[in-house]
Amino acid sequence: MVSLFILIPFILAALLPLIEKFSKRFLPDLLTNLGILFLLIYAMTYGQQIVASNAGIRQLQWFNEQLNITFALDGFSLFMLFAIYLVSFGVTLFSIDYMEHYGNKGIFYALFMIMVGGMSGLVLATDLFTIYVFLEVAAISSYGLVAYGLKHDELEASFKYLMLSAVATAFLLLGIMFIFGLNGSLKLGDIADRFASGEYRFVLGICTGFFIFGFGLKAALVPFHSWLPDAHPSAPAPISAMLSGLLIKVSGVYALTRIFLNVFGLNPAISTVLMYLGLISIIVGAILALGQSDIKRMLAYSSISQVGYIILGFGAGTDLAIMGALFHILNHALAKGLLFLNSGSVEHSTGTRDLDKMGGLGKRMPITAATTVVGSLSVAGVPPLNGFWSKLFIIIGLLQAKAYGFAFAAVLASIITLWYYIIIQRRAFFGKLKETLQDVKEVPFWMAVSTIFIALVCVIIGIGFPLVISNWIEPATKVLNEGISFAMRWLRL
Repeated sequence: MVSLFILIPFILAALLPLIEKFSKRFLPDLLTNLGILFLLIYAMTYGQQIVASNAGIRQLQWFNEQLNITFALDGFSLFMLFAIYLVSFGVTLFSIDYMEHYGNKGIFYALFMIMVGGMSGLVLATDLFTIYVFLEVAAISSYGLVAYGLKHDELEASFKYLMLSAVATAFLLLGIMFIFGLNGSLKLGDIADRFASGEYRFVLGICTGFFIFGFGLKAALVPFHSWLPDAHPSAPAPISAMLSGLLIKVSGVYALTRIFLNVFGLNPAISTVLMYLGLISIIVGAILALGQSDIKRMLAYSSISQVGYIILGFGAGTDLAIMGALFHILNHALAKGLLFLNSGSVEHSTGTRDLDKMGGLGKRMPITAATTVVGSLSVAGVPPLNGFWSKLFIIIGLLQAKAYGFAFAAVLASIITLWYYIIIQRRAFFGKLKETLQDVKEVPFWMAVSTIFIALVCVIIGIGFPLVISNWIEPATKVLNEGISFAMRWLRL
């Protein structure tokens, strides 16, 4: 059942606060990790089967009455579910030990599962209103998770995130309102059919602007990025990993890509706008990351830059560029999730995120240091790690599109990315161990297991990338390459 991808997270979210009354630690940790692991295996087995058989459509029922809510599992949505559950499993493993000092783990896991359920529903939705509802479900839970520690900076960052997200929501609702007024339907296939004639270019242009503002803010593209450098560093490390690794891609990049490539169609005007937004985000994010001494703030600006690569690839529109953009969604989610978790490990052991107060930590935290190297080299695009291949596909795709200036800028930004990740390594883990850090120890067991797991996945995907391409990336690329014809055939049922 396709709906299990949504039902399981929400059922667990409802049960976890009650279960915590009987078990403060063991049961919430166990059920959450088993739930995410089941969803990951379910996506890799059942999900693959139903996509191959073109049977992944489920219309909801209530007391045997058909509801006007349909979920569809295709190659693109299955790929996103795979990325969501793979990263989430690493994050929940990490949370077993990391969240001990926060307390109320049942509440934390409940909010976490609501966010996972919201993201799952969003990628399976086949109409704009359902996309909006699940987007808000994921966002509302994330506001609470950013402020989970209830410290001043966390509450301030959460409030800022909430206010700017409300602005994004307003733009999205305006776009939805225009489309419904024109079409009388919010089904993605019906919208694609209406706009395919080219008769309503003015309305299409208005809705395009609204959605770029709305989803661009959710994706933290420059110049809509101001909320991210505050929200991501302030959140607990597992939530920072989810926000940068997944949420901005699902609620921003996925929705933007699904609408512009499958519903509106990637015309030259939209392509140009996306490519310039991507390029500006790449450059601005990379330059701003260079000037940071707070390790999590540096990683947050790096996320802005890396999302720019994804949007640049989708905007180019060639087969390899789209394939590279999809691959980079997964690779960046893993590598940046790993780096945010490791920044939490460093803060957990040293009590600081300030690079100026670190040094020589590799002697006391060898696992954290080694896995940080893997994550850093992956994001920077160093072979043979997974991030290298996705960036290579994007750059070759740009060359195929004759976007030589964009390709050159993407390569240059990768060099800058490597530069600031070398800064993290040198200032945090290399050099002489400071006297104030003599008593620092490696992180607890499950935190170490989590980071080792994600680092190994980065290495395995880098070495075995042809299998990932054939099993996950190519089916998703096929959906996007079909454009509006796919939406008219599949997303209107």
